[in-house]
Amino acid sequence: MLAVSAGLIFCAGGFVYTKKIPKNVTVDGVAVGGLNLAEAVRLVRAETENNLKDKTLEICAGDKVFKFTYPEISYRDNVFTLLKNAEKGKSYRAETSYFLCGAEEIARGICLSEQRLKTEPYAQFSAYGKPFAYFEGEDGIKADEKQILRDIDKSLNGGFERVNVKFTTQFRTETLDKIKAETRLLSSFTTRFDGGNLNRVSNIRLAASKINGAVLESGKTLSFNDIVGARVKERGFLTAKIIENGEFTEGVGGGVCQVSTTLYNAALLSGLKIEEYHPHTLAVGYVPPSRDAMVSGKAFDLKIKNNRKTPIYIRANVTDGSVTFDIYGKSDGAKYSLKSSVTGNIPAPEEVTDDPAKVRAGKDGLLSEGYIEITRAGVTESKLLRRDKYRPVNRRILTGTASENSEEATKETAENQG
Repeated sequence: MLAVSAGLIFCAGGFVYTKKIPKNVTVDGVAVGGLNLAEAVRLVRAETENNLKDKTLEICAGDKVFKFTYPEISYRDNVFTLLKNAEKGKSYRAETSYFLCGAEEIARGICLSEQRLKTEPYAQFSAYGKPFAYFEGEDGIKADEKQILRDIDKSLNGGFERVNVKFTTQFRTETLDKIKAETRLLSSFTTRFDGGNLNRVSNIRLAASKINGAVLESGKTLSFNDIVGARVKERGFLTAKIIENGEFTEGVGGGVCQVSTTLYNAALLSGLKIEEYHPHTLAVGYVPPSRDAMVSGKAFDLKIKNNRKTPIYIRANVTDGSVTFDIYGKSDGAKYSLKSSVTGNIPAPEEVTDDPAKVRAGKDGLLSEGYIEITRAGVTESKLLRRDKYRPVNRRILTGTASENSEEATKETAENQG
């Protein structure tokens, strides 16, 4: 039954195509009377194709010209329908429309190849040399893919006029002045040390170098411990004076706390949020009381949050006798300063020793407060940041001698700790 059905369909189709066209019929001036339908259609379309071979579609995009000809340009018509229903002695004009094969892909390809994406002005941050290099950016150009398709269709079904791709300018929305305003120096803070203490200097340089060039995005928090990493010999840290259990002693990484303290002060002077800090157990000599930030292991960290809507950029610089942190970003319109106040004294207890090598001047402990002063629109407000208690360092004297306070020894101790 399927075979019979297929045969009937074939016969029916064959009948249609072998049907004779009535006499004296023309289509677009081509005489097709007396021909069967298939021959007539081929003859009319052959004439259409001959005419089309002489046509060229040019698409001009900037300084490039894309050319298309038959068979890239093809057509649709109603010739079959006209001839199937043709009447004797009549002349017909076919409805013929032209199209570019793969026009959508071609238009998309032209747009992609000829467009120029806009580049907004931007700053390039560097850890060395000048902190920022500034770039103006560039306006972009973009073509409308749908408009190209409309223009192609209009050309092909008109007079095959050249299609000129129209570009629109994509203007930059940022300005270089705005970028510069977001990369200003917000604060700079320096602490000093003994450049002759080579191990301590090495630790300071190493820790500072790991933070130098850091970029803190809006809303993100910087962890000193995460960036600097473990202070161990395997990572290049050396033995120098540290504070441990309320005593000055030798330990790996001595001097790193001076780096964290310097960064802490620079961050406060920038108006950044301090999420975590820890005071030393003993007062240090490189900043006033209540201005220090001790780091140790994983439990004691310095964490700074960028509370701005734009990035914060951090630079560190170490010389033979100082470490400096510069912080760049967008000002919040305020100026910041730090104050320290000693509110109490804790006398250092005395110890007696028979060993002259253990004699030391010691150091009184103290109570202190740290304040930040914020000046905005000419109005200054003082806020309490912290209260601290620093232990004393016991004085050790030889048996039978009077207690003495060696200021020089105390100064040396303070400068070489943490």
